[in-house]
Amino acid sequence: MPVSGTSGGRAGEFGSCLQNQLINRIEGESMSSLQKEQYIELSVGAETCAIRIEEIHEIIKMLSITDIPFSRPEIKGVVNLRGKVVCVMSLRNLLGMSDEPDTRATRIIVVRHQDEYIGLIVDRVNKVTTYSEIHPPTGGYGRNREGFFHGVGQQEDKLVGILKLDEILGG
Repeated sequence: MPVSGTSGGRAGEFGSCLQNQLINRIEGESMSSLQKEQYIELSVGAETCAIRIEEIHEIIKMLSITDIPFSRPEIKGVVNLRGKVVCVMSLRNLLGMSDEPDTRATRIIVVRHQDEYIGLIVDRVNKVTTYSEIHPPTGGYGRNREGFFHGVGQQEDKLVGILKLDEILGG
């Protein structure tokens, strides 16, 4: 899984660290760490969520997005990603949050969904991680967000919702 556009400064260090973690995963780690599923932990607003690493094609810096007239608010447009036209959507909008201006930390997570690539704009990609326990989701997310989570990952005292992309993207 390539990590593109991560040169220079702290972003470069993060990208390099993320690439090394992904390369180590591909080349094979100890059996105990491979038995645990890995996730990319990300931030949208004040919320921290995670996506299974197997669902992610790549993570890229924010690109210039071509607007699609008369599209739904969560569809921000399309980008040309090495010759492929990729629809880009706001994860904030999909989760019922309002838009915020992009920052240097804003990324597009490209996922494969129903035989096509879709880019999800997130505020920040935090890290590659595993969870010591995964709990079933509770019903307290509200009507609009019900079913958006596979479960809740626990790492020490921290709880993180694991996103169910099929539900979020209209699966």
